[in-house]
Amino acid sequence: MALTVPVGIVGRMPLRFELDPEATPELLDSVCALWADVSNAGGAVGFVPPVAKDDIRPELLKHLAAMTEGRTRLLIGRDEDGAVAATAFFTFNVHRLMRHWCWLYTVMVHPSHQGKGYGRALMAAAGDAARDMDGIRGIRLTCRGGTGADRFYEACGYKEVGRVPGAIKVADDDFRDDVTMWLPLN
Repeated sequence: MALTVPVGIVGRMPLRFELDPEATPELLDSVCALWADVSNAGGAVGFVPPVAKDDIRPELLKHLAAMTEGRTRLLIGRDEDGAVAATAFFTFNVHRLMRHWCWLYTVMVHPSHQGKGYGRALMAAAGDAARDMDGIRGIRLTCRGGTGADRFYEACGYKEVGRVPGAIKVADDDFRDDVTMWLPLN
């Protein structure tokens, strides 16, 4: 069942968020296209450019399987035309001592919407959605160092709680830090 999260207004352009949208072929194709566009624009979302939708699809299918099993939830943001402009995946811990927090993965805003405040709206909607999830008291995410993402997440209320130098290999001679961020949900 889909839950509509309150609308975020960015300038004069609304971004409408939906948690657990129906996983139709059209939606999955839109998310796959968004993921490829973000990756090819240099976004640090698990791939390095150039990448095609067919390269992304297997990873998206893993997310879909986890969604079907109830281990993952999808938050999407639609622009004023109804197109998928932003996404984030919540993944839940199975260990009994860590079920009080969740992971946030594959946080993306379409490159054509950069600079409009959609990223902040997405992070606010993710925080609101997580606060409504039974027993969730915090969100943890990781980001690739050297991209400025850590500063963005800090501006959204997250705190850096860990860093592993050189843990992400982007290319043969390009190693980046793996930065862990935390947002308590009070």
